[in-house]
Amino acid sequence: MTKPTSIRQTTARRMSSDGGSTRPSMIEPFRAVRQQTQAIAEPLAPEDMVIQSMTEASPMKWHLAHTSWFFERFVLRDFVHGYVSPEETYDYLFNSYYNTVGPQHCRPRRGMLSRPTVEQVFAYRRFVDDAVIKLLERCDEDVELRRIMTIGLNHEQQHQELMLTDVKHVLSGNPLLPAVYPSPRDGTAIGTIPETGWRRFNAGVVRVGANPDDGFRFDNECPRHRVFLEPFEIADRPVTNHEYLAFVESGGYEQHQHWLSMGWATVQDQGWRHPIYWYREDGRWRQYTLHGPVDLRLDEPVCHLSYFEADAYARWVGARLPTEFEWEQAAADQALDGVIADEQRYHPAPLDPRETQPTRFFGDVWEWTGSSYTPYPGYRPPDGALGEYNGKFMCNQYVLRGGSCATARSQARLTYRNFFPPESRWQFAGLRLARTLAA
Repeated sequence: MTKPTSIRQTTARRMSSDGGSTRPSMIEPFRAVRQQTQAIAEPLAPEDMVIQSMTEASPMKWHLAHTSWFFERFVLRDFVHGYVSPEETYDYLFNSYYNTVGPQHCRPRRGMLSRPTVEQVFAYRRFVDDAVIKLLERCDEDVELRRIMTIGLNHEQQHQELMLTDVKHVLSGNPLLPAVYPSPRDGTAIGTIPETGWRRFNAGVVRVGANPDDGFRFDNECPRHRVFLEPFEIADRPVTNHEYLAFVESGGYEQHQHWLSMGWATVQDQGWRHPIYWYREDGRWRQYTLHGPVDLRLDEPVCHLSYFEADAYARWVGARLPTEFEWEQAAADQALDGVIADEQRYHPAPLDPRETQPTRFFGDVWEWTGSSYTPYPGYRPPDGALGEYNGKFMCNQYVLRGGSCATARSQARLTYRNFFPPESRWQFAGLRLARTLAA
């Protein structure tokens, strides 16, 4: 096996006038992201890492390999002359959906891959890490290299979130309901959450989306553009378990009038009667978390809802989901005050009844919007394989905003557009209500 030797120069390096670096090294950010992935996987047994519980949820082992494949395929193969992979077949096994790169192993059968073993996947990660760091030690100022590395780091952070949501789905099917991570200590509820408050916004033209000078943004967050909003009001906090439980116990899942046609068909076909990780035990409601089973806390934001469930609840209370642009306008002046993945909590925190300001636009739970995932005016996907990253999924999906307890801090930002099909409910997703006002 040939070791990586030298970079293929594709762009001129940016250097200061005295020959020194003009930018911070990417080595430490690379190490930090890779170590965070390792930390997520560390508490798991090899047996936990190989199960695929549904088509949409990949095995932990596959995530560990795919995030290394990304750097191998788009960094090492393109920037290191004479690069040779430790296993050429990985280019097929761990390609997710990049048709420009080549064929991929069938997604629903990722859980059938007994080989490479978990041990071999970790060895692959170490090989890729060593090769990338050696490359950065020599060529850290290459502009194109830094661009691809930045995409790769953000890509891996997205997979860190998927690792958490996917392994939660895997382990929820185990009757042992195992705890994976240390339990957060919230104590007891400190009071009843006040009634929903509302923030009013007048009609007008607003600018939405990312600016070119905002720092890294995914292509689907751009370009910044203008939209006209009719007058609306939006809730000052997300919907709680207490509020959603009232919908469940009133028979909301048995009343067709609250549901979109596809949602009602899904409820009937899948037998939904409550959120995915809720269950009844000895006459009380409980829920499964990555910290093990716990009693349902009524003061927490409701979590793990599909778009169909969020929309049905909003209709039940005589409201609606905000559009993504209404959400962005309302959240523009808000701080990150919810739980994010950096805290390693992996479960929404209770709301504080003493709060008098709007809360939780960022963190805790993703918030479904009523907006279909479509391109912004003037959007063009990048050329090449990375142009497949976002653009080709702009069909039959809905936008979520704000980030969750499984989202990295750098991705819990105002313009970030997450997206999932409307039946998806294994993500950390909840809702915030909105209402249309008379013009």
